[in-house]
Parts: sequence; structure tokens; C-alpha cells
Amino acid sequence: MESQKILSREKIFHDKFSSKIKVDLIDVRRFFEGSTSPENRFIMKNIGNIEGKKMLDLGCGAGEAGVYFALKGADCTAADLSPGMLKKALELAKKYNVKIKTKLIDANYTKFSDNSFDIVYAANLLHHVDSKKTLNEIYRILKSGGILCFWDPLKHNPLINIYRKIAEKVRTRDEKPLDINIVKLVKKNFSEVKYDTFWIASLWIFISFYIIENIDPNKEPYWKKIIIEEARIRKTYQFLEKIDKILKKLPIIKRFAWNVAVIAKKQ
Repeated sequence: MESQKILSREKIFHDKFSSKIKVDLIDVRRFFEGSTSPENRFIMKNIGNIEGKKMLDLGCGAGEAGVYFALKGADCTAADLSPGMLKKALELAKKYNVKIKTKLIDANYTKFSDNSFDIVYAANLLHHVDSKKTLNEIYRILKSGGILCFWDPLKHNPLINIYRKIAEKVRTRDEKPLDINIVKLVKKNFSEVKYDTFWIASLWIFISFYIIENIDPNKEPYWKKIIIEEARIRKTYQFLEKIDKILKKLPIIKRFAWNVAVIAKKQ
């Protein structure tokens, strides 16, 4: 089946990618609190108190989110298709002296019991999977009143689409950036849906990486570089973020952002 081939390709890609991750260089707080992490700042602003909550970091990657939530007092399970990524997540948890559980899964069929989690967090996951199936699966495993939060790239900005073609070596062949109508899909099952989009004028930083600094996006992924070098680009980003807030008052412009972040409650 084609779905199994896609699953296999995703696993191989992320296992290979995980081998290049240096846990010692990961600052999980920067992923959630740094200026260049507006998606996670939006989520944390709206998620409420997470202490004691049972949380799933779905498509956990190197475990930055699961470890951050564990530091905040949540009971975290980090789940991913890649054994290599789960290994990195455990190493990261050890670095921060917190405990997380890990689970090797397919996000479309997690095999968790119904009503298992208070919070499901999924970062950069839905554009790698069947988004409709995965959203239905998340709904199933969330408790009543539980919270879904995720963020993913959008497909509408032609500038970002050019970047994607250039940076093909750090992207999987099967990933598909989302349509802004993903928000409408979430609203079909979830209540109290909030969303925002990020990186419009602030995409100037990507342009400057490529044109001014001559940085090859296949050697230094820009989405990773903006986190690692947050302190260096903070003032520039904060200025551009103010422009983004003005631009986003026009609904048609909002869809041309790089990323969308969504937070929703199960009824």
C-alpha cells in the first residue's frame, strides 16, 4: 500500500535526521519562550495550567515539547514514528533531569485507549500525515474537555514555496503544507477553537539568511537556525512581528503566513 511506503520513507528520513541532532545544544525553553517561537508562545498563552496534566507530545521529534511540559509539571508521553527521535527525546529528558515516557507509533493509528490524555500537542506533524485521520485519532484519545494544540506550515505563500524547493534535502518527499482551511476542519469536532498565523513580514529573516549571509538551507535548516540564533536576531524579529500584527488585520493576508497555530477543546 502507498500509505505504508510513505510511512517507511518518513521513518527512514527522520531516523537519519535524528543522528545529526546534538542534544547538548538544545535549549527547550527557547523553543517555547524565545522571540522566534511565536507559535509556542501563542499556545502557552492559551493552554492554561498544565501541572499534573496527562500530556501526549505526538510526533515528538527530539522531545523538546515533552521535556518542556515535564519541566512545567505535566505527565508526558513522547510519541514518534522514528526510534532515533525517541532515543534523542530520552537523552534530552536526562539532560533536564525529568522523566518522560516514550511510544513508537503511527500518528494515524496510535493504539492508545479512548479518553487517555488531557492535552495532545502536535508540532509540525499534520503536514507529514493524513491530517483528517490524525485529527480524528487525536479527538478519540483526548478526554472530554481535553485540549488539542498544534502548529504547522501553510502552503499559500509563494516565497516560502520557493524556499521549500531550494531546501529539498531537509524536507521529506511526501510532506504537504496545510491549507488555512485546516481550521475549519478542526471546528467540525472541537469547540472553543483559537488560531493565529505567524511569519509574514518577518520572513525577511529567511531572505537575509539566503541573500545576505549566503547560508545554504540544505546545510543549515532555516526553521532550526531561527531558534538556535534567537538572541542574535531578536531585535529584528520583534520589529518585524509588530508589522505582522498590523498585516494580519487583513484576513486575506493572514493566510500567507509561514505557520498556523491552533488550540481547541474537545466537547
